[in-house]
Amino acid sequence: MTAPVRARGAAAAVQRALGGRPDVAAQPPPPPPFGWRAGERALRLGTLAVVALVAALVTGHAWVLALAAGPLVLLALALPGGPLPDAVRAEVEAEPRRCFEGEQVTVRIAVAYDGEPGRLDPGVTLGHGVRLDHLAVGPHRVELVLTAQRWGRWTLGTVDVDVYDRGGVARRTVRADLGEIAVFPLPGHAGLTPIPVRLPQRLGEHTASQRGEGGEVTGVHPYVRGERQRRIHWPATTRRGTLQVHQFAAERAADTVVLLDVLADVVDPATGASSLDDTFRAAAGLVRAYLRTHDRVGVVSIGGATRWLQPGSGQGYFYRIVESVLEVRKDLAHRNEGLSLLPPPALPEGALVYVITPLTHQRILDILHQVRGRTNPMVVVEIPTGGPVVEPGDTEGELALRLWRPDRDAMRFALVERGIAVVAHRPGETLDLALAPLLRTRIHGGTR
Repeated sequence: MTAPVRARGAAAAVQRALGGRPDVAAQPPPPPPFGWRAGERALRLGTLAVVALVAALVTGHAWVLALAAGPLVLLALALPGGPLPDAVRAEVEAEPRRCFEGEQVTVRIAVAYDGEPGRLDPGVTLGHGVRLDHLAVGPHRVELVLTAQRWGRWTLGTVDVDVYDRGGVARRTVRADLGEIAVFPLPGHAGLTPIPVRLPQRLGEHTASQRGEGGEVTGVHPYVRGERQRRIHWPATTRRGTLQVHQFAAERAADTVVLLDVLADVVDPATGASSLDDTFRAAAGLVRAYLRTHDRVGVVSIGGATRWLQPGSGQGYFYRIVESVLEVRKDLAHRNEGLSLLPPPALPEGALVYVITPLTHQRILDILHQVRGRTNPMVVVEIPTGGPVVEPGDTEGELALRLWRPDRDAMRFALVERGIAVVAHRPGETLDLALAPLLRTRIHGGTR
């Protein structure tokens, strides 16, 4: 958990809250020593022998030299009988390389060289985003069990394995690079899939307003030659005196685009929750819900760089969508003066656009204006965040917060006045609670 943000001054009170928590890449440790060198046992025995020799020289008693005989004999017995091998190899196997938050990753390191190895002593340097839960060392292997704590693309770290000879007096270090893993955010629970008024002419599971060959009855109409007789509605036929048949609604699929606001990572000072984490979990839940109904889903992330993936369908497309935006943590370190236009393939005509944002950055309004200008139906899902903490007695900080809160309220009011649906998704709650009001009516698009 991140400590509460404490600002000093008007500008610092707001700016530090919007800065979020940086994710610094793990720095690799210095390279290990090259070649074979003395081990701890050889150093201990050699130290005892040297101390005995120095004591004999200082005191002038020859019998003190006998104290050095024991360590020297043990050291001679422990020396290897032949030359030490030149090559030491370490092979790394990690599974799985793709996982969700909270899942475990097992890493196995097999160490081998010419001859029979002695004891193995690993030194582990972990990367960010993972935690070491278990470490087991065998004669020829080292096994680690890691837990992925946060979503992102992380380096697991390195393991420096000290390989000792059979006597334990010489050692050589071999470094094993554990590689990278892709950690997916845990999808928020979402089962509702609101749809816009107009749907593309593609077969799906949503009931459209047009007539078609769906399964939902929308009324009756006079019989036309060639229609199926089993669809005759006999009560209406009896009342009107002419053949009346059931009228069905067409079933269509929807195009949905999830637009992520990653302009800033806002940390709630009360709970330590990250708006970026909550944004991705909500987006993953939306993507999975629409893919389950066989809709086409795309994603656009707006931050230091604009990343996008055009809409596609299929359960396997979920992983493509998530992997396409795993690098957004690095985008927080880059800032552009202006945002470029959204690429046309990223927002198909008539696609329903979900904008997931904490509504803390004015530049997101430019993106919303672009989406509205393309007449795409749009829903803004706000991720509520707490205000920055101001030290007691900081008059300038309190004044800045009094100006900052109405500014966010004004952003919400401007969106609602333009006819854009704005819902709030609070972390810990199901996303269906926020989307339920959208089921009362279908979502309308903008006007040019």
